[in-house]
Amino acid sequence: MTFTFDGRPVPTDGRRTIAAALLAAGIRSWRRTRVGDRPRGIFCGIGICFDCLVRVNGTPSQRACLVVARPGDVVETHDDSGPRP
Repeated sequence: MTFTFDGRPVPTDGRRTIAAALLAAGIRSWRRTRVGDRPRGIFCGIGICFDCLVRVNGTPSQRACLVVARPGDVVETHDDSGPRP
């Protein structure tokens, strides 16, 4: 069972979060900051910090540490280059 991350297949068991699955696959960052272009991945692991944002099945700003990685999901790097609301 897999989901895709930026077109790359990543194994999932359907129970762990996207962040856990990405880390298990050796992927440590999946977003870059708007200011400074610094890499970000999981930081707090409980959904407070927003460092782990990804786009899941076309929906932006999903916290990878809270969303379960389901087989067939399409997960993409979160583009943080736009203006803040």
